[in-house]
Amino acid sequence: MTNARSTRLPARRFARVLALGLTLTAPVLLAGCGSFGETLQRGYVLPEGALEQIPIGATQEQVLIVLGTPSTVATVSGDVFYYISQKAERSAAFQPHQVTDQRVVAVYFDKDRKVTRLANYGIKDGKIFDFVSQTTETGGNQLNYLRGIFNTFKMF
Repeated sequence: MTNARSTRLPARRFARVLALGLTLTAPVLLAGCGSFGETLQRGYVLPEGALEQIPIGATQEQVLIVLGTPSTVATVSGDVFYYISQKAERSAAFQPHQVTDQRVVAVYFDKDRKVTRLANYGIKDGKIFDFVSQTTETGGNQLNYLRGIFNTFKMF
């Protein structure tokens, strides 16, 4: 009898220690899952103060030095350089990324390849909005081109 009793005692102790260990580690593991967050920045990252370094009348070469190679170029009534970026976030490793911000920086040139206008487009209240001039685009070829860019990334 003593032999059978002595084998039960260590098994009970092991079960208690295992239960206590799981009770203490489970909240720590679950808390780690909840605090996991990830932000992805895709495309062009606009350096701080870069647009202020490009005055109206600057040349295309100056723009390329300050901003680098554009994501795409358009020739809709003059040359336009587009710098496209997208920010996506997720709160847990198993969840899909959600697009939280998308921007298109546009630098417009005249026929002499001088800067005529700068714009920083994004989505505000469901419409394409220029964060530099604080206006929305009104229509025409330019708005259609911007809609195409935003549709490509499924943001608009």
